[in-house]
Amino acid sequence: MAALKYKVITSKAQYRDYCNALEQLLFSGNKDRDTKDEIALLTLLIEKWDEVHNTFEELDPIQLLQSLMKEHDLKAKDLVPVLNISKGYISDILNYKKGLSKEVIRKLAIHFKISQEAFNRPYKLTVPENAHLRNASVMNTKKELEVA
Repeated sequence: MAALKYKVITSKAQYRDYCNALEQLLFSGNKDRDTKDEIALLTLLIEKWDEVHNTFEELDPIQLLQSLMKEHDLKAKDLVPVLNISKGYISDILNYKKGLSKEVIRKLAIHFKISQEAFNRPYKLTVPENAHLRNASVMNTKKELEVA
């Protein structure tokens, strides 16, 4: 019996290796049946690891977005066509000046192929009007501003 090419992911190193292998397959241009099956298998293994080892929980949604942008070598201007918002608005989001709308969360989740829950968590916004107050911050809600 032949040895399996891929096994259940059991370590972060193996996870990174499989992510790199998947990325190479996706950009190889080879679209034969075996390659498609290999892509599907790697995707399942990686998604299973992500479910069990939710690597995004320790990051707030903006840190997660910044991490994903760095990982995919993206700049704010690259997200303009994806999110259909201005570069300035994206910059405000990345600088904790504006919150993520439901629509932006949905588009980010689709683009980066991760769960919406990863972006749909509370985080603190900085508000210039409160800069004179010590430790002042605002939660990302439009209903009511909450000073922490």
